[in-house]
Amino acid sequence: MSPDDVVFLASPLTFDPSVVELFLALSSGAQLLMVPAVIKKMPSRLAQLLFKDHRTTVLQVTPTLLMRFGRRILKQDVLSSTSSLRVLALGGETCPSPAQLRSWRHEDNKTCLYNIYGITEVSCWASCCRIPEPLTASSVSLGTPLMDTVVEVRDEDGCVVTQGEGQVFIGGKDRVCLLDGEDTVVPGTMRATGDWVNVKDAELHYLGRKDRMVKRNGKRLNLDSVQQLILSLPRVEACAVGLHEGVRLLAFVVASTSGAHEHQGEADGADGDLQRSVLKQLSPLVPSHCIPDTVVLVPALSLTPHGKADMKALMRIYEKQREWLRPSRLEVGGIKQTLRTLWQDALGLPADASVDEQSNFLYSGGDSLKALRLCEDILAAVGVSSPQLLEVILDGSFSDVLHLATQMLPERRGSSPSSRKRDADLPATVPAKRGRQAERTEQQSLRCTVVRRGGEVQAMDRGDVDAGEEPWDGKDAGDDSHKRGGVCLGLSWSSDTGRCVDASPVILVRGVAGQRARATVFIGSHSHRIQALDLLSGSLLWERVLGDRMEASAAVSRCGALVVVGSYDGGVYFLCTESGETKWVFKTEDAVKSSPGVDPLTGLVVVGSHDGHVYALDPQVRRCVWKRHCGGGAVFSSPHLQASHRRLYVASLGGRLLCLSLDGGDVLWSYCRDKPFFSSPNCFSGRIVIGSVDGSVCCLSDTGELLWQFLTEAPVFSSPSFIPGQQRLLCGSHDGRLYCLNCGDGSLVWSFQTSGKVYSTPCVFEGSAVGSRGALVGLASTDGTVWILDARDGRVVASHALPGELFSSPVVWEQSLVIGCRNDFVYCLNLTADA
Repeated sequence: MSPDDVVFLASPLTFDPSVVELFLALSSGAQLLMVPAVIKKMPSRLAQLLFKDHRTTVLQVTPTLLMRFGRRILKQDVLSSTSSLRVLALGGETCPSPAQLRSWRHEDNKTCLYNIYGITEVSCWASCCRIPEPLTASSVSLGTPLMDTVVEVRDEDGCVVTQGEGQVFIGGKDRVCLLDGEDTVVPGTMRATGDWVNVKDAELHYLGRKDRMVKRNGKRLNLDSVQQLILSLPRVEACAVGLHEGVRLLAFVVASTSGAHEHQGEADGADGDLQRSVLKQLSPLVPSHCIPDTVVLVPALSLTPHGKADMKALMRIYEKQREWLRPSRLEVGGIKQTLRTLWQDALGLPADASVDEQSNFLYSGGDSLKALRLCEDILAAVGVSSPQLLEVILDGSFSDVLHLATQMLPERRGSSPSSRKRDADLPATVPAKRGRQAERTEQQSLRCTVVRRGGEVQAMDRGDVDAGEEPWDGKDAGDDSHKRGGVCLGLSWSSDTGRCVDASPVILVRGVAGQRARATVFIGSHSHRIQALDLLSGSLLWERVLGDRMEASAAVSRCGALVVVGSYDGGVYFLCTESGETKWVFKTEDAVKSSPGVDPLTGLVVVGSHDGHVYALDPQVRRCVWKRHCGGGAVFSSPHLQASHRRLYVASLGGRLLCLSLDGGDVLWSYCRDKPFFSSPNCFSGRIVIGSVDGSVCCLSDTGELLWQFLTEAPVFSSPSFIPGQQRLLCGSHDGRLYCLNCGDGSLVWSFQTSGKVYSTPCVFEGSAVGSRGALVGLASTDGTVWILDARDGRVVASHALPGELFSSPVVWEQSLVIGCRNDFVYCLNLTADA
């Protein structure tokens, strides 16, 4: 390395190889090239930037990410005869075979190729192999251990293997990383990698992940070996092999773009030829149990954030393609409107939004996942495959995509004009949208109740009820004459969201005259998914994948027709409560972790953003009515609306609590504490209460004067809630306690020590549904315990342990308690009277 080198930062900062790229440049004085994330998704533009504009000399990538360039760009730019690239280091996945590497490079290319190997548990790389020239060997070894690194191969009994197969273990006196829950590690600890190798003549040759070596039809099958074989076949650009539901062997194949034009107008036949060709060429090379059941043609391999093949996403593509195994329904005359609808849907745009003919998908708010989804939808609608489609979506305009899609459209034969018209009148891939009048009629017939964290219950047909004040009057809450019975807490159902759930649920209860009320749970997760679940059965009503992960709890619009949720991509999404269909997306300038508040009088939706603003949005006309900068720091907590007084309370991480006019966003007063507010404000009888990171629970008057403060023993992230009829408030602390305070002077009434920290907001609810008069409190501690307490004295009534950390707040409706968990699941617990 020298100051003349240019190192490309290809790895995301969440992936440990990024440390190698950073310090390679820092330690040698070389340039570190960083490009916008959007450019990384455009192979042609990225190649132009790396190898023509900036003359990159050092590139470290996964093989899957490298293959996204395609053979043509690899040979003409990346590994050309005049390429600036001195070093290409491939790691994180199985190294391509020398024959595959040879097919990617110009015969006069001088780039040094390396296979680097390691695991996150012993960051970053553990061994390195300079791939020998000429590229004629049958495979590439893992190379020799790096400095201070020990690499061993052990069999299933733990014995060291010097010849034959075994699992790789990595360690060394100075190669120690602390994993989750570890405070210390014995020097020399060897970490199991889960990778299987063959040791021959002191060289380690990679066989595959242990979990990628499976039994099929009673015989051993190495999925990675089959994948490498398919990758070596003609006309195959990229490949990933996996088992669907542990049974069906699938090969996901990206067709090479070379020779694609030869099949223009014969795409159906070309696809079938390639699928048959792959199976035919494999047959003499491997036993019958290694032949894939299905070859699935995809425009590109889905990638994880770390640049590896995303098998879960590919399996979803296969499942979706199976649903679409029916004749194409499109005609040339309808393709433009269908493409516009798919384009709008992929970007989350309203149906009446215009689409500029020259607009680029990525610059319009798309990303690689949305582009793949759009590509899949177009291919499903047209009924044929195209290797070029994804690149045109990423790099071209709407007009370019339309031109290619029109060329792909097969000529329909043997169909009458009347049948063609009927087909063309049908929507190609999206359900028909109902008119506004139909939606209004349905809304008028519904009576809706929304239940949110903290025990907030808002009746949508009662416009005079303030969100967060007292829909339950608390009658009998302080009645000591009635003997309280026991409560049982047991699991009712759970739903897997795919990633951890920090958001709190919101429950929408809808009733039509003469019919039983129906309750739906809405909750988002880190997997980018928001789910709608039936409260009674837990069945999935619908699921949407949005632009990024969701930590914010959702809200429901005044009419009950929209669920509103913020995302890390800066979007505030307005989705149909019945179908999940996107009705509107409002973009802020940074992540939205704040839960929206809804004005029950005007229907305005108020939400904070990490860009430091609070926004008032009108979903009826789809516009921002006003926005206000909150004086510094992101707005993490949720705004509190006092609708009857037309006031809004919002707090920021800059330590400011603002009182704003709900109608115009004007600042009425401001309180500064110089410590971040993660807690959300709440108000009761003209008093505003909020928790602070300095451990205080603060109470202010409606003019912003500090009335009292109560000091806990750790930061307060929990938001306060109130016990109706008792002039008492509840708030949790990181010291593990739930505090019950007197609203008048802040004196302690009682406290309860949990077995973890209290991040969540306590939920106060009426106990009559479980045979108990007065108020109960639902509480979660971060160690995974859900508690039910007597609101009068903090006595434990019931508890239940869940298998994961809890940052979500419980929400209770009748006999059901719903909460999200960091083990990826949403849980519903059943509350019953103890017999």
